[in-house]
Amino acid sequence: MIAIHRFASCVTIALVVVSTSIVAPPPARADWLFYRGPTENGIAPDIAWSPVFPAEGPKVLWKAELGTGLSSVTISAGHLFSMGNKTDKDSVYCLDAGTGKEVWHSDFPVKLDANMFEGGPRSTPTLDGKHVFTVTHEGDLSCLDAATGKRLWSHQYQKEYGGRRPQWGYAGSPLVTGALVICDVGGSGASTIAFDKETGAVVWKNGGDQPGYASPVAANIGGHLTAIVLKSDALVGYNIKDGKELWRTSWKTEYDVNAATPLVIDGDRVFVSSGYNAGCALFRIENGSATLLWRNKNLRSHINSPLSLQGCVFGMDGNANGGNLVCLDLATGDRKWEEKSVKGGSLIAASGKLIVLSERGDLVICDASPAGFHPVSRAHILGKRCWVQPVLDGGKLFVKNNEGQLECLSLAPR
Repeated sequence: MIAIHRFASCVTIALVVVSTSIVAPPPARADWLFYRGPTENGIAPDIAWSPVFPAEGPKVLWKAELGTGLSSVTISAGHLFSMGNKTDKDSVYCLDAGTGKEVWHSDFPVKLDANMFEGGPRSTPTLDGKHVFTVTHEGDLSCLDAATGKRLWSHQYQKEYGGRRPQWGYAGSPLVTGALVICDVGGSGASTIAFDKETGAVVWKNGGDQPGYASPVAANIGGHLTAIVLKSDALVGYNIKDGKELWRTSWKTEYDVNAATPLVIDGDRVFVSSGYNAGCALFRIENGSATLLWRNKNLRSHINSPLSLQGCVFGMDGNANGGNLVCLDLATGDRKWEEKSVKGGSLIAASGKLIVLSERGDLVICDASPAGFHPVSRAHILGKRCWVQPVLDGGKLFVKNNEGQLECLSLAPR
């Protein structure tokens, strides 16, 4: 019946945050503050690293067990943050990124909620230097002190705002910029809410759409700093300054599983993709509308988000437990190549290379090229199922499986 529908959280899904005045999204930096990286597109900043490693795999620098869940990691000032569930408690962890030693953890009571997958937290902590913002699958939004883990403020999507929890739980990771935290809540008249990040006060709320599983992103489009949110059946743009809806277009997927984060390209185009044979499309945002440039079924991203590089889009085609790595021509949507040896999982990019963690735990590094699949290195590194996006920071690659085994691997220049 329903083939593993998951959310994308581990994928998961970022939310947008900004100040009450119009400011640009944050520039690229070494720290990985958001689920999709410094620029919200799955591409790591330029850092020194090596894509070549031994046949047995990169050296393991340290390991940690964080509990079940799809939460990826974020990193700031040498500290790593992630989430996991043990004994029906979601724990937010702060670790020393160099050693794996725990600095602090903060617990929140919430059930594991295994539902055709392992369960646990679906979202990834978002950082802004002083704060850590987290969301449970039940919609418990928390702001924690990054130094101590102390809870500074919190909100409950369902109880406070009438949020309608998606079938597989809230998966969006809060995305912070400036003074706001913008969240995909799903309440009537409160589908998207902007909170003051210091106090938790509601700055604005708007819309009546049910939430999706994907993360909103911020982009300057047509003179407006815009929060782009993939809802359960629509792609919507909000003015970040006041929450006014600027444009929308229908995007319907079976079981309402819109999970892959929208991808903003060159400031005025938005790429979206969903599983269950929904396919993918490229829209141009102009004059208050989303104009369809092309749409096809050449990439059906079920959970994890694709990325764009070298005039191409790279992603996992098809539902989890079987999707292949594919490359599309961004201008036309035509498929350039498909690699059947890389099944499912997630990917990021760095220095013109794709870094792929397959569903079965294979680490594959290949050229981000339209010319074909050209692997540079490959090794089986993790057991169990892997839907969690890897993160590259300072020559270290952080990989995690759905059961919460986190490993820090060395990709230092050779």
